[in-house]
Amino acid sequence: MINYKLHAHSFHIPVMGLGYTIDSPVKVAQYGISSVVSLAEDILIEKMREFYCTKLDIPFQEISDKIEDFRAKRITAYLNLMDKMVKEKFVELKNSIQKKGSEFEKYMEMLPDASSIKQKFNQFKEQPSGTLLAWIQEHLHMGSIDVNIMTKLDKENYKDGEKLPSEYNDAHAALRGFAESNLSSSIVFSAGMSPRLYSYVEKFKDFFPDETGNIKKKIILKVSDYRSALVQGKMFAKKGLWVSEYRVESGLNCGGHAFATQGYLMGPILEEFKNNRQALIQTLFEMYSQALKDQVRVCPEIAPEFKITAQGGVGTAEEHEFLIDYYGLDSVGWGSPFLLVPEASNVDEETLKLLCKGSEKDYYLSGISPLGVPFNSIHGTSKDIEKMEHVHDGSPGAACSKRFLVFNTEFSERPICTSSKSFQKQKIKQLDEKQLPDLEYQKEYNKIVEKACLCVGLGSSVLMVNHISMINHGKGVTICPGPNLAYFDETYTLKQMIDHIYGRKNVMKHANRPHMFVNELQMYVDYLKEKLDESVTPIAEKQMEYFRLFQKNLNEGITYYRNLFANSLSQTKIFADLERLEKQLNEVV
Repeated sequence: MINYKLHAHSFHIPVMGLGYTIDSPVKVAQYGISSVVSLAEDILIEKMREFYCTKLDIPFQEISDKIEDFRAKRITAYLNLMDKMVKEKFVELKNSIQKKGSEFEKYMEMLPDASSIKQKFNQFKEQPSGTLLAWIQEHLHMGSIDVNIMTKLDKENYKDGEKLPSEYNDAHAALRGFAESNLSSSIVFSAGMSPRLYSYVEKFKDFFPDETGNIKKKIILKVSDYRSALVQGKMFAKKGLWVSEYRVESGLNCGGHAFATQGYLMGPILEEFKNNRQALIQTLFEMYSQALKDQVRVCPEIAPEFKITAQGGVGTAEEHEFLIDYYGLDSVGWGSPFLLVPEASNVDEETLKLLCKGSEKDYYLSGISPLGVPFNSIHGTSKDIEKMEHVHDGSPGAACSKRFLVFNTEFSERPICTSSKSFQKQKIKQLDEKQLPDLEYQKEYNKIVEKACLCVGLGSSVLMVNHISMINHGKGVTICPGPNLAYFDETYTLKQMIDHIYGRKNVMKHANRPHMFVNELQMYVDYLKEKLDESVTPIAEKQMEYFRLFQKNLNEGITYYRNLFANSLSQTKIFADLERLEKQLNEVV
């Protein structure tokens, strides 16, 4: 049986795009569900603050981009507003205990059946109302309003032609916006380590333990493997900063940007975390304690809260329970399926229909991201259609009005975005001068014009759903679902999805869906094939060593899964899938 903590669901909703979960805490936190908000897009954040202030009849004063530190101030103001809204909703929920069909009843119904809090509540129902109400006040908890920063999105900023200090970089300002908010929650650092940004965390007292040992603002690291967790955990511990959670994400079987490992699969990675969990805590706590003592700060006697969670491709209650029971995970991230839950996320009607009808062949790993990192997508989005219309009109590229992804300096001293009209015009001119054969030219041309404006595309849906003005924004939608969404084909209520997660109801009609570990393995085999096809022949020895290690890691992963599922009820199907993929893999290299 899953060992649920007294106050917790055993799942969380990860960040999705710029706008899809930008206000998810307002929708779900009162039910004890934690979710993550992107801090990348302060223009969108300011629009959402105005929207909610208008909706709740709260005076709204615009934070203009003309004032100093406007990005951090916009983020702080929005997070404080969400904190206020969620707390008010939670008070109303607790006060609705006597009403049938109330929010309180919904809270209790959605908890897992094995939850201690649900079981305790059923015992307390016979107690005098005063005792019950006191117990509720003490034991019911909101979900966490967590935030996400992609460490790579740390663009330098300028004022009057002069470059501003690094603390005004995009990620630094976003961190400051969170640090100065009223929230007691966590910040998720994703997309790799950033020593400079990590050092900036030291500037804010809320990341250190207070007089009681409590850490008001916690750190979560999204990692791809154990080694990365250890290296980054040490970086923080030496500064007297504790990483409260390591969030393991599948390299390919995920939504958004895909950071592929060198053939290291999710199962073996989680096994390493399982086997080394206590050693990791002990190693980091020793460094952490020493750093706090050196800084003459409060030093807790025992290690603070420490979680290991995972996300990427989970789709059934059996997989969810297995991840928690076998690997000892504290929570499992369910991302893409919640794109089909209007009560939890923001997806416009047209895109919802696209997601519902999408099959396995429609979800693909694209090259549309200006970051140059593979990006999970689905064929047929309105942004793709809009983008290709510009290409056919002889005017490829986007206007680049927001400039959050300007990193390329190939044609200019100041960085520009590879999806912009400016970059693509110059890149195509450079390509024309090479006078390549037609097929090779078209291949290189397609790589250039494939890039899409994510700043606009990932924020359009939330404006459409909430009928917010889209002047100066653009209406094309880009969405970033994981390939696992191919097995969900309709929209769901919040309760339906949660019942599916906990095995009370099965909303998935695809009986032949492969296990999440098998799906990820298939993606890695396909990825290796693609990389080999792209290689210039003859393949250099150094690159061949890379491919050999990749293949070796995948073969070891297959052996691991055979041992793992030796006694599984689904052994026959899983073993057949593993044999098929092993054959594909050995034919590749």
